[in-house]
Amino acid sequence: MTANAGMLTLPELTTLVSQGEIDTVIVAFTDMQGRLVGKRVSARLFLEDIAEHGSECCNYLLAVDVDMNTVSGYASSGWEHGYGDMVMQPDMSTLRRAAWLPGTALVMADMQWLDHSPVTHSPREVLRQQVARLTEMGLEAFVGTELEFIVFDETYRGAWAKGYRDLTPSTDYNVDYDLLASTRVEPLLREIRNAMDASGMYCEGVKGECNLGQQEIAFRYDRAVTTCDNHSIYKHAAKAIADEHGKAITFMAKYNEREGNSCHIHISLRGADGSPVFADKADPLGMSDTFKHFLAGQIKVMREMSLFFAPNINSYKRYVDGSFAPTAVAWGIDNRTCSLRVVGHGHGMRVEQRVPGGDVNQYLAVAALIAGGIYGIQNKLELEPITQGNAYGSDKPRVPTTLREAAELLSQSSIAREAFGNDVVDHYLNNARIELAAFESAVTDWERVRGFERL
Repeated sequence: MTANAGMLTLPELTTLVSQGEIDTVIVAFTDMQGRLVGKRVSARLFLEDIAEHGSECCNYLLAVDVDMNTVSGYASSGWEHGYGDMVMQPDMSTLRRAAWLPGTALVMADMQWLDHSPVTHSPREVLRQQVARLTEMGLEAFVGTELEFIVFDETYRGAWAKGYRDLTPSTDYNVDYDLLASTRVEPLLREIRNAMDASGMYCEGVKGECNLGQQEIAFRYDRAVTTCDNHSIYKHAAKAIADEHGKAITFMAKYNEREGNSCHIHISLRGADGSPVFADKADPLGMSDTFKHFLAGQIKVMREMSLFFAPNINSYKRYVDGSFAPTAVAWGIDNRTCSLRVVGHGHGMRVEQRVPGGDVNQYLAVAALIAGGIYGIQNKLELEPITQGNAYGSDKPRVPTTLREAAELLSQSSIAREAFGNDVVDHYLNNARIELAAFESAVTDWERVRGFERL
């Protein structure tokens, strides 16, 4: 696949810096919560030092909650360890213009300890390890993520001041595939699309969705790590661009009782020679044995790896029968009631995993997809019969309904522990425990409405 406009080589960056076009470089990585974090450094320092040697940051960045509070229970970071440094080592293949910002370039970093060994629980490293396993099998994963969000006619600071209540969505009714009401949001959407194209991505287009103010911007599929890097950059930049427009957007899985924000993930495998290993013209459904084993692996591990698809308390409120969010662990051909939807043919033969929401950490989700697929392929798991019709009414196993259930399933998963290592599994289990403890100690508006006067 060819590089897109906006990507930079180190010599090109050097020229742009000497010409005064670039003065700042963002060195970034994705944290446990899926957020882009890092440093802005002077372009001159980046060229002289950081491009080769990296830049340090506190290791608590992969061991805090969403409020950036230091929390206990992590083997890699804590007061007893002194909260030392780790290294953001630039991956120069990701260097690009940050086109939504003046005079700025951006590079994604691999997280390393001071001895340059990998930080194994870093989301990007978790995925890279699974990609390496595929490489050893002579296979390569291609991935596309479809990320939905809701646009509000409100600034982020205004929304914060209101406690995120009584916000005005950017459209007033269901705008699925709408080309009229969505036009009101087009100045924002167009700037996001064009900025991402100018930052090295391949934007396919945008469409309205079902919830009020809901939209989806889609990007061309790419290799697994590249897609996940782009996903982080896009999600971050879209919020920044919305803020410039006096609007706010949310990717949370379930903002209200209407349709949630999904992040359907499409994945296919190719051979080292580029061959479409998921396709077989001789099969009635066009599916190769490798694809069938891969799918069987997804079904086998979906429940026990759900924490990597649905990492937050709010994630599980999206799973409602008849809502286009999946509840049944089942596969079907072009069947949106199933959690695994098979589509395409030839090189485009793929599965769409419909469980993740807009709050997903895409590195972890794709890593789980690959790990499940490898397990299915290596053990030649037999694919269960296709689910036809309405999977919501089927007798298939169900997607976990709470973060607690998902964490308990992961803790007992020998497949996950073998694929990722105990250190990675235990790290993310601790994150789930911290979230559960925080939620269970909070008093909600729902409780006050029901209990203030009437109980």
